[in-house]
Amino acid sequence: MPKLTLLQTIAVAILPLLFAITVHEVAHGWMAKQFGDPTAQRLGRLTLNPLKHIDPLGTILVPGLLLMLGGFVFGWAKPVPVTWENLRHPKRDMAIVAAAGPMANLIMALIWAVIARIGIQLGTTSWAGLPMQYMGFIGIQINAIFMILNLLPLPPLDGGRVAVGLLPGPMAWQLSRVEPFGFFILLALLATGVLTVIIGPPIHVVENLVLLLVGLR
Repeated sequence: MPKLTLLQTIAVAILPLLFAITVHEVAHGWMAKQFGDPTAQRLGRLTLNPLKHIDPLGTILVPGLLLMLGGFVFGWAKPVPVTWENLRHPKRDMAIVAAAGPMANLIMALIWAVIARIGIQLGTTSWAGLPMQYMGFIGIQINAIFMILNLLPLPPLDGGRVAVGLLPGPMAWQLSRVEPFGFFILLALLATGVLTVIIGPPIHVVENLVLLLVGLR
């Protein structure tokens, strides 16, 4: 496929990025509701309307800068509120609620892979074929990044909350104490290039697996 300009890349990446962030957060709220916490629903956060979830810094500025710098793209939305006390089995349920976001990204990666395959079948002569290919492959990449990044066992990332839910009490408490510093640790890992080394290989594994499942490998 021809190489895209920066503006073209932004144009085809906007929709996959918005869906990746929005559906991720809705998945948290929806799963929390299944376990007895209607907080997200009451606050109007169980919606695919991205305006309800956009964080100016995490949804627009950071992904935009990373896209222009040519690095991998990640971002975040306004976290969906979950009231711990409303959950039937708080520690276990919170781990499942946290895992729902990355799993939603995996499902979306598969959906974008199907869109890419349809685009390939339509061919470059179709007005929709090439845009669908670009958007599909970028959607796979973005959702694979979101999935693996959020599965890092570092609070407040989803993987950290899953780990807190699975670890024995004292170990879970020690890990939970990292949460106020988690974002700064993540930024330090990103700035030093360590983050790319850690999550790069599993991202490629997820991308290749998704492509294999839809017959693109």
